[in-house]
Amino acid sequence: MPILLTETAAKEIKNIIRDQGLPEAVALRVGVKGGGCSGFSYVLDLTDAPAENDEVMESNGIKLVSDRKSYLYLNGTEIDFKDEVMGRGFVFKNPNATHACGCGSSFSV
Repeated sequence: MPILLTETAAKEIKNIIRDQGLPEAVALRVGVKGGGCSGFSYVLDLTDAPAENDEVMESNGIKLVSDRKSYLYLNGTEIDFKDEVMGRGFVFKNPNATHACGCGSSFSV
């Protein structure tokens, strides 16, 4: 299953790309790294080109890339963007996570 961006998250990524003056062809790199209070942390970054072994997909007009190791933990994940009184940021709904920390920025499997 691919990694999905909600329309709200895609709009925010497009705003970031525009505000930073980046070419529209950049891709959103989605990954995980060890750390955080639950074992793994989510990583979002903008990249000019995918690496040779990256999984490549598209969601709501945004090109997404993920290294294969991260993709094992992220397939089927939905990324949303919330802008609320208590804060703003990207929110991950990961069906592979067995536990997530209270802030939602780390998880375990």
